[in-house]
Amino acid sequence: MDKVTVMKDIDELHDTYCADCLVIKQLRKDRGKPGAHRFCIEACTVGERLQFLGDELLKVYSKKL
Repeated sequence: MDKVTVMKDIDELHDTYCADCLVIKQLRKDRGKPGAHRFCIEACTVGERLQFLGDELLKVYSKKL
């Protein structure tokens, strides 16, 4: 994957699922920002996909170094 494709995928996922996520809004009220962030990292399927894309982006940058 190239850098532009990965960035577009990340933006699209965030805009589609994360920007207006009601689960995150409620978790921020209940658990605070760190608790909501932890949910995204550990339990959310979109968060897992974003982590994968982030790893792909790191691979692209590490190839250039």
